[in-house]
Amino acid sequence: MTARLRTFLPVLGLLMVALASPSALAHCQVPCGIYDDGARVKAMMEDATTIEKAITEMNALAGKKDVQSQNQFTRWVMNKESHASHIITVMAEYFLAQRVKPGEDYEKKLKEHHAVILAAMKAKQSSDMNAVKALNEAIAKLTQYYHIHQ
Repeated sequence: MTARLRTFLPVLGLLMVALASPSALAHCQVPCGIYDDGARVKAMMEDATTIEKAITEMNALAGKKDVQSQNQFTRWVMNKESHASHIITVMAEYFLAQRVKPGEDYEKKLKEHHAVILAAMKAKQSSDMNAVKALNEAIAKLTQYYHIHQ
C-alpha cells in the first residue's frame, strides 16, 4: 500500500461515516400485516450485485493516481458499504425482528438469517470476491422461506 493511499484511507473512513444514512428501508414495526418478503430478498440480491460491481470497479481503479480515479474509487467504496449496511438493516429490522418467529426450524432459520448479516459485514469490510460469493449464497438460502415474485 502506498503512503499516499495510507493517508487517504482515514479521510475515506470519515467521509463514509459522515455520509452514512441512519434511515432504514425495511418495513415498519407496526403490526399492519403488509409484508412482501420476496421483494426484500430480491432487493438484497440486487444489493449484493452492486457490492460485486463495486469491488470489480475498485480493483480496476486501485493503481490509478489521478484525482478523478481516486474520486471514483472513493464513491465505489462508499456505495459498497452502503449496500452492505442496507442488507444488515433489512435482515435485523425486518426479517429477524418481524418475520422469523419461534416455531418449527426456528434455530435453523436464525442461523441462516444471521449468516446473511455476517456475510454482508465481511463484504463490507473487504474487497474480496469470496466475501461476495458467500453473501450471495447466504441470501440464496433464504429463498426456501420467501417466494420472489418475477
